Amino acid sequence: MEVVIQFGLLVIGFLLLIKGADWFVGGSSKIADRFGIPQLIIGLTIVAMGTSAPEAAVSISAALKNTAENNSAAIAIGNILGSNILNVLLILGITSVIVAIPVQISTVRYELPFMIVITCLLAGIGYFKGYLGRVDGILLWILMAVYLVYLVLMAKKGQISIGVEEAEVKVNENMFMLLFLLVIGISAIVLGSNIAVDAATALARIFEMNERLIGLTIVAFGTSLPELITSITAAMKKKADIAVGNIVGSNIFNVLFVIGTTSLITDVPYNYSFNFDSIVCIGASLLLFLCVMGKKKLSRMHGVLFLCVFVVYYGKLIFF
Repeated sequence: MEVVIQFGLLVIGFLLLIKGADWFVGGSSKIADRFGIPQLIIGLTIVAMGTSAPEAAVSISAALKNTAENNSAAIAIGNILGSNILNVLLILGITSVIVAIPVQISTVRYELPFMIVITCLLAGIGYFKGYLGRVDGILLWILMAVYLVYLVLMAKKGQISIGVEEAEVKVNENMFMLLFLLVIGISAIVLGSNIAVDAATALARIFEMNERLIGLTIVAFGTSLPELITSITAAMKKKADIAVGNIVGSNIFNVLFVIGTTSLITDVPYNYSFNFDSIVCIGASLLLFLCVMGKKKLSRMHGVLFLCVFVVYYGKLIFF
């Protein structure tokens, strides 16, 4: 009975996270529009960061709940590494099996290599220090600022596509309702993250699983649901042309924004066992880069390859 209750709470937490992120992005982007902030900036900041809101909320909440008896901070790193692995191997794997995905040149030349570099940086800090502290958080935020400047410059040149349509606003929107939507969104994110972390930690105790495994599997899958649903829906509608760029951008924000913010708030332990997952995350990024480097697209065979690697990795996680 306890297992059913905790799974139910976990689902409720994920639903609150996903819906809360949606409300937060909708309310904040429309308020920004009312104050005359350009759609370009809205799309590159509020909308882009909104896709990482579930990961951010869960990771920060897990880090803050960490104690000597309750190693929930392992969920924070596990969540990000797991989400980034899921984004590449599972989401792009399923999407490219449905339809071939063309890749923008800027993604191959700049964004993918940048994603690989920051993933290696995260793994290096974790390996040599064993944790991420405030200095590391500042470094990650500086890199995020550099990335945002790059996005703005590239978008102005028309070399990248961004989802600013999500930030459009009706002129007759009531400001009070927008503020209410913003507050409700933030509240749902905070509440959902707390429920999800507590339920995930409880399940880890019940099944005698460590928090690393819970973060890499259940929590990572739950926080990646928005990207999964969006990518599959886009593929079904034959509009998956920016899927790779969106996934790469999401992975970059997960490392720089989520881990950066979390480590600014509190030290984030990086357990030795995460070294293997870091290697897999780097390997998945390199595999994606090699697949799109020549033909500038992901084919069905690439998707099958990604899914096979995903199954092998998860089999290793669960059974060995």
